[in-house]
Amino acid sequence: QRLSSPAPSVFLNRTAVISFIFLGVAFGQLFFGPFSDVKGRKPAIYIGFSIFIVGCIVSALAESLSVMLFGRLLQGFGASAPRIVTVAIIRDRYKGKEMARILSLIMTLFILCPLFAPLLGQLLLSFIDWRGVFAFLATLASISCGWFAIRQAETLKPENRQHYSIEQLRCCYGEVFRHKASMSYIFALGLIFGCFISFLSTSQQLLQVTYQLGEWFPLQFAGLAFVMGIASFSNSKLVTRFGLRPLVILAISTFFLSSALALIAAYYYAGLPPYILMVIYLVIALFCIGLLFGNLNSLAMQPFGHIAGLAASIVGTFSTLPAVAIGMLIGSLFDNSVIPILTGFIICGFLALVCVLVPVERCDGSKTTG
Repeated sequence: QRLSSPAPSVFLNRTAVISFIFLGVAFGQLFFGPFSDVKGRKPAIYIGFSIFIVGCIVSALAESLSVMLFGRLLQGFGASAPRIVTVAIIRDRYKGKEMARILSLIMTLFILCPLFAPLLGQLLLSFIDWRGVFAFLATLASISCGWFAIRQAETLKPENRQHYSIEQLRCCYGEVFRHKASMSYIFALGLIFGCFISFLSTSQQLLQVTYQLGEWFPLQFAGLAFVMGIASFSNSKLVTRFGLRPLVILAISTFFLSSALALIAAYYYAGLPPYILMVIYLVIALFCIGLLFGNLNSLAMQPFGHIAGLAASIVGTFSTLPAVAIGMLIGSLFDNSVIPILTGFIICGFLALVCVLVPVERCDGSKTTG
């Protein structure tokens, strides 16, 4: 299909364009995590930025949807380097509650980017076409890489670098996969991340078209992103006071219960509750998601300081892959009502709660329950 010609399903194509970058992120993490353990954190970042820029160029020159999706896959693969290596950099210096606090502060900046992204995109499209947007992204990536090179010191000392053999990689992967507690947190993170991807892929259709926000959509989207930023910033304080697990359990429980109440309201209003009720629900749900990203990541990474890069890649990949599948599934079921979205959120919330509440073995072999 030519990009200039009408697609049979514009909404599904938009969902794929969003989901493919996360798919690239999922697979890229498997490479950049171990690579950063061997060669250092900064070389991995440099290679990732380079691949991202190539992906931007491919997308900018695309004449078909398949080439566009390949470019997006490359963008995601390259973006996985700063995505995963930054977690390893933080783990090089912090652990436990302090790591969760730092991750929350960084996640605040990451989440607040959507405050400006739709507005910036709309402004750019007033002067350039969609191809120019990818050129702008490549330029922005080049500037960010240069700033990183100047400002960030290497955190992995040469004496702490790994020299992985095939057998060592097998042992390290086995160590992570056998850790039942960490795997439970990884699955929970994937379920919550899947809800977030489905929100990203359906938000424009839901808010701008179904609820007829029109040109007000970028501002509304920015407001909802701001809620997640507030949650991440608040988490940096809350986690030191209440602890990781209690805060995670409370956030998932609130997410699940609010989704259930919203679904009841959706059925009462024939699939489309009043806009104000939907906004109230989204504020609660996105606040909970903002609390969970950093905390679940920290809980999953906590036992693996000695293989932080490789462990971060496993955590990232095996939480992102199911998240992409969940996001695409919920997005494909969207029918201009909120019932499919809320149903998906309820199922994911319940399963995530089960993941963090079921008995799991800790490193010492003892048992812990929710």
